[in-house]
This record gives sequence, C-alpha cells and structure tokens, in this order.
Amino acid sequence: MNSAEKQDCECAPPQAESNPAGAIDRSLEESDAENPQAGRMKRAAAKHLIERYYHQLTEGCGSESCTNEFCASRSGFRRMDNNAAAVKALELYKINTKLCDPHPSKKGAGSAYLENSAAGPRRNSACSDREMSRKDLHPARDDFKDLNFLTEEKVYEILDMCGEKEDYSPLIRVIGRVFSSAEGLVQSFRKAKQHTKEELKSLQAKDEDKDEDEKEKAADSATAMEEDSEASSSRTAEGATQGDNNVPKLGPDEVSVDVEAVRRVYDKLLSNEKVEAAFLNALVYLSPNVECDLTYHNVYSRDPNYLNLFVIVMENSNLHSPEYLDIALPLFCKAMSKLPLPALAKLARLWSRYSAEQVRRMTETFQQLITYKVISNEFSGRNLVNDDDAVVAATRCLKIVYYANVLGGDLDTEHNEEEDEEPIPESSELTLQELLGEERRNKKGPRVDPLETELGVKTTDCRRPLIPFEEFVNEPLNDVLEMDKDYTFFKVETENKFSFMTCPFILNAVTKNLGLYYDNRIRMYSERRITVLYSLVQGQQLNPYLRLKVRRDHIIDDALSQEVMIAMENPADLKKQLYVEFEGEQGVDEGGVSKEFFQLVVEEIFNPDIGMFTYDEATKLFWYNPSSLETEGQFTLIGIVLGLAIYNNCILDVHFPMVVYRKLLGKKGTFRDLADSHPVLYQSLRELLDYEGSVEEDMMISFQISQTDLFGNPLMYDLRENGDKIPVTNENRKEFVAQYADYMLNKSVEKQFKAFRRGFHMVTNESPLKYLFRPEEIELLICGSRNLDFLALEETTEYDGGYSKDSRIIKDFWETVHSFGEEQKRLFLQFTTGTDRAPVGGLGKLKMIIAKNGPDTDRLPTSHTCFNVLLLPEYASREKLRERLLKAITYAKGFGML
Repeated sequence: MNSAEKQDCECAPPQAESNPAGAIDRSLEESDAENPQAGRMKRAAAKHLIERYYHQLTEGCGSESCTNEFCASRSGFRRMDNNAAAVKALELYKINTKLCDPHPSKKGAGSAYLENSAAGPRRNSACSDREMSRKDLHPARDDFKDLNFLTEEKVYEILDMCGEKEDYSPLIRVIGRVFSSAEGLVQSFRKAKQHTKEELKSLQAKDEDKDEDEKEKAADSATAMEEDSEASSSRTAEGATQGDNNVPKLGPDEVSVDVEAVRRVYDKLLSNEKVEAAFLNALVYLSPNVECDLTYHNVYSRDPNYLNLFVIVMENSNLHSPEYLDIALPLFCKAMSKLPLPALAKLARLWSRYSAEQVRRMTETFQQLITYKVISNEFSGRNLVNDDDAVVAATRCLKIVYYANVLGGDLDTEHNEEEDEEPIPESSELTLQELLGEERRNKKGPRVDPLETELGVKTTDCRRPLIPFEEFVNEPLNDVLEMDKDYTFFKVETENKFSFMTCPFILNAVTKNLGLYYDNRIRMYSERRITVLYSLVQGQQLNPYLRLKVRRDHIIDDALSQEVMIAMENPADLKKQLYVEFEGEQGVDEGGVSKEFFQLVVEEIFNPDIGMFTYDEATKLFWYNPSSLETEGQFTLIGIVLGLAIYNNCILDVHFPMVVYRKLLGKKGTFRDLADSHPVLYQSLRELLDYEGSVEEDMMISFQISQTDLFGNPLMYDLRENGDKIPVTNENRKEFVAQYADYMLNKSVEKQFKAFRRGFHMVTNESPLKYLFRPEEIELLICGSRNLDFLALEETTEYDGGYSKDSRIIKDFWETVHSFGEEQKRLFLQFTTGTDRAPVGGLGKLKMIIAKNGPDTDRLPTSHTCFNVLLLPEYASREKLRERLLKAITYAKGFGML
C-alpha cells in the first residue's frame, strides 16, 4: 500500500482509531486476498462510514430539528464518551443504520468522501468499481494524519484549503493532534528548518516526469525526513537545531521557536470559534502529560527545546478568557511550575525582551486565574488559599513574568553600596534555639529568592520596570490570605506548604507589613523567653524588655547613652520589645508612650539648629550634612531609631528623599536620584548634558567643584586628580555629571551614612525587611501615608460605652472633625493615636474606638494612645463639643494616670 492509500485508510479521529477500524480490516481480509485494489477501496469506504457514525454520535449532524435517535443533534440525546461512541459506531455500521444528511456547517473532508453514494459498501456499487479515480478519494486525506508538527506555511496551506471547502474540521483535527502532543508542539514553528525545502524540491525535480502518486510519495518521504531531522535535533544539546551542527548555539535568552510566526498563526486562527475550542481541548490533554514529564522524567535537561511548548502556549491571547480559567489554564500553570530553575530563568530572560503590552497580557492572564479561583471559593482559616493548587501554581508562574518585567526594565546593576567593613556584633548570649540544642535559622538575615540568584538581578536594581509593580498585586488574594498561617509556612520552609511571602510582589504593603509584624513579635517573644531561661539557669536579673528611661529635656543624651551601651554589650537586646518611661510621669507604655518618644527624638535630631541634617525648603526634605560636627554615634542613634520604629510598628515623621531608602537596601545614589534630593542641582546638570554648543568654551567649568561648610566657608573638591586643570567638554561631560552626583550622594556623606546604616541594621539585620519591601514601601512603612482620609476612618471606627454611629453626639463629632483644617486634623490624630501620620494602607486601617466618658461635663476629652481610644463625654451641644475638643488637641502634651 502506498503512502497516499495509507493516508486514505487512517482518516478516523484519534479516539476511534483502534476500535472499529480493526474489525473492518479483519472482515475484509478475504476480499483483499481476491482483489487487493477493490479490498482497499472497500476498507476505505467502510472506515469512512464508521467515521460518519462516530461523528454523528459525538458531534451530531448540526440540524436543530433532527429526529434520528442516534444523532447528537437530536433534542434529549444522551451524550457518551469517545470509546463508547466508537463501539456504538461499529454496531450501527453492522446493522446498516440510517445516517443523517450532514448540515452544511458540519460538512467536512471526511463527510465529503463518497458524498454522492447512496449507502455504505453494501448499498453502493461504487465499492466494486475498479475505475474510481484517486481524485475521488483525495478528500479522505484532508485529516493530514501523518502531520505531526506544524509550520506557519503548513497552517496557512490547511487554512486555505478549509476556507475553499467551508469546512474547518481537518484544521481542527490537526490542531488537536499537534497541540495535545508535547513532542509535536516542541518541534513546531522552528526558526530554521534544515534540508526540508531543498530535499522536497530535489525529490520533486527527480520525479518530475512521474505520475501524481509518485510525486505524493516523494512529498511524504520528504516530510518524514523533515520529521526525523527535527525529532533527532530535539534530543541534542541546548541550542542545536534540526540536525545541523553548523547552526550557532542559542544564547541564554533564546529559544528555537519562531515567536513572531506563532503570533501570526494565532492571529489568523483565534478568530474562528471552532478552532479556538480545539486549542482549549488540546491544552487540557497536554498539560498533565507535560507535568508528568517534568516531574518524573527530567525532560528539560535532556531536551532544552522542551521549553518551546510553554512559549507557544503562552502566546495564545485568549488564555485569560473564561473558558480556560476553570480547567485548562490551572492544569497548564501546574505543569509550568514544575520547570527546573534554569528553565524558569530562560523564560524570564526571553519574556524580558517582549513589549510592555505583551508582558501585561501575560500578567493579566495569571492574575485573572488567581482572582477567579479566589472569588469562586470560600477560603478561611480551615480552608487556606495556600492549599489551592491553581492559585499557588499561577502565583509561581506570575513570578517568572515579574522577573521578566524587572529584567526588561531600566536596570542599574553596577552602583551597589559596599558592605560594612565591621560586621554587626553578634550577641554574646546563646539564642533560644542554641539553648535547646538547635541550629539557628537564617542567622545571617533573610533568604534570597533562587530565581533572583539565577538571573543575577534584584528588584532594587530596576529603576523603571516595563509595567508598574503595582499591577502584580492581587487585592482579592490579599483579602483572603491568613497572614499568620502564611508567615508560619514562610519560616518553616516545608515543601508541601506554600507561602505567598516567597512571592512578595503579589502582596500589598498592608499584608507585607502584617507579615513583618508577626516576624518582629515572634522575635520579641523569643528574646523574652531567652531572658527567662537565663534568669532561671544563671540567676541573672529578669529584664525581658528594652527599657529606656529618659528625661524630656535631655531625650537625645539619655537615649544615646543607653542605646550605645546596649549596642556594645548585647545588640540582641535591641530586638526586645521597647518599653519607654518618661522620668517624673506616670504613663504606662502599651505603645503610646513609645510613639511619643520616637516623635520627640525625631524632632530633636532633625532640628536644623543641631546641624546633623540640612533642610530644603523647596522639597521639604532632609539630607545629611557633610560638614556636621556631631559624632558618628549620633547618626548611629537615628539609624537605630528608624529600625526600632519599624520593629515596634511605630510611624515616624521623617522626610528623607527616596535615595536614602535605596541606599539602605544596598544601592548607591546616581544622577537620576538628584531629581528628588537636590532638584536645583539636577536641573543644572541636565542642562549641561543637553547643551548643544561648546561646553568647554561657553561654560568654562572644570572637574573641581566647591561647597560651603557649616560656617559658610567654601570647600573645594577635585572629582578627578588635578581636577582644576581638567576642563569639562562635550566628550567628558557625562563622566563629570556622574562623578558630581556620586560625590554629592555618596562620597561627601559616606561617614554619616555608614553610621546611620549600621544603626539601622543593628535592629533589622535578621528581619525579612529587604526581602519583602521595595524602597518606596519602606518609606511608607517608616513614615506612614501622607493621605489623611477621615471618611475612611469614620467607616472603620468602633464605638463603646453606649455610643453607636447613630448617636447624636457621634454625628456631631464627625461633622466637627470633617470641618477641621489640615493642621487641626493632624493634631487630632496626634492626640488620639500618638502620631499625626496614617498607617500603611491609610486611615481605614486604623482601628479607633470612641467610648462614652460620662454625661455632659466641662472636662476635656482624653485618650489612650496605646489603644487608639478616644474617651468622649456626652456634651450637650455641638458648639461645646468643638470647643472642648479643640482645646484638648491643641494643648495635649505628656502622660498621666486616669
């Protein structure tokens, strides 16, 4: 049997391929022996009829008014699976059951075969007609049974053929076969194909004078050679393509698939609903097999081209549509999440070269799945979102896109701060784990993401990503995430429990702040237990808190002397819970006294008269004073204060430019940071870079710059050796600008900043702070939100002691507060909560309580700043309420016992 005839006989769909066909082959063996050509034709006709029965049972004839009880289009027909349909099709063929006339929309290549025949081989004289031409049999080959992979040209060829016949079933079957096969998809849409066209042309030239059968046989042979070449190439080392050793090796971010060709093919095909359904069904079939290959067979290490199938599938722009979200996309995400680390890194590098819109499309695809799964399930403390395989897999896939977004953005991997020459002193005491005979986890600080290490890039290296980082945050997920459980999984690091803290990009600042809060509290309790153990074992005095007793008039001296002693003797004590006591005051610190302590320290240290920091009236920001006469210990103190504020969940009223937080995370300041910290200087240097004339002749500046010290005296500094003799020219002006910025942001304040950073790291060196937060989020963490939304505060406020939101005085109270000016609102917050800044997430996250404090009286309102409780008497009128409240918030200072 030649190849064309073989193709005629194998036109049945994959599901029915091995069931009815075999029975017909056996029933016609005797006929084949007598007359081979007639036997082959009978077999083809019989298999065609069985195929028609099969499609009638599975797809129907397409007529809504069909009355055939064996047709899927009939109303009330009971659907059956593929195997049952294949068996039933054979039975119907044997009893010569009536076939429906196919509806025009259902007519395909298979049904076109012998369309004019009145019945099957028992009813059709054509079955014994030896003069049936090959042209009559050709439509049976429209299934392209021997086509195991696709090229762009082949897709267009099949598409054109289907368009001419107005029947897309052959294309649908080809897509279903290739896109459900990992091997077929890996070989499809390659960038280069060796020998295929040349061999095909050669074979056609040699057989130019032969008949059509010979030509088709040659084409089939060439196709087989093409398949063999590609199949063998998929098992070679990474970078090899289609059996040609002369093809250069692929780079770390290159794949052998032609991505542009894939996009063009999808654009052509996805407009057809039936074709789109074929992609969907194929993905459902493909994904479990791929997951198995990656989990158990280590297929990627043997064939790096295996990554092609993920690239091809992800180019489907309809992946985020509802049809995929239920089954297909979750299965595919599970398979992708099984890729080894080098494969994940390669995908990230490849996708980093995509446009922002393409990265956004992939981000939205995974975000849609996460959101869909979150809102369609009821997650709780017992049913954790961490246990949902689809959400976890989609989050892991989203991480690949996140790092592609970082890599594809504006990167700065060079300007990194040097590590401290002296390490942060370790505590001389044993930790709780060591006391119990256990090794301490994460002793040197937070973990680093393996994919980040593999790629050699950090989030802080990215100055401007392809798409904003905020687009990776999933709010519905944050709403249902049980952060206490998630933090436990994060610390334990078990393989069978996933923590979303390992993917901090998907969490908002509020959720991450809660995770940091748990980490800080557990560390405090750990230090407290250690203290108790030491007091029992060694008889030491019990001191479970970081106690600071300070005088209001000497708060800096008192705080500095005590914290320096603690840092020198046992830095671990800085990680105990802070307990502040003001000398001569009765206030008990449950959080509120600490808040005031921090505020007073910040006011004192940032006082321009002290000279530690300079203040820019235009930007309202502080910067280190390079000429400061204060000791390094003072700068270390403010670093400790910032660290303690984060550690104790307090908000500070500090105003640093963003470059300070970038430097705390290990990045040096560069020219672009001057726009925030020194805007006037930035504008001058920008004009220098953009100047079109001769810089040397017109500006006459050199590599020597001048500054003024604390007393107004000029100080000269050479950016290069003998800088006063080196003119700035058009050629070296970029170097001048870079060195100027480096001096202003790094070298001139190196001593002050290193002391500041050292103090900050004394408290946060073991915290997951760097792992979870970006620079702008650390600013929010320390300073709180500048947006005071009192309507959100009103929505979340609770009432006690007989008050409710409908009480008269409560309505009067909120009308009064909303009528306050900006400064009065800040005073009210200061009075009630101990700080005039909103917490991370805004005032809506502040849990304030208004409690009744007796009937009408002349007493002023009072507050428990530790618990954000306002004690409000039931004043008789709105005017009296306003007068009493304003007096209370204006003159409030100090703590007493009620």
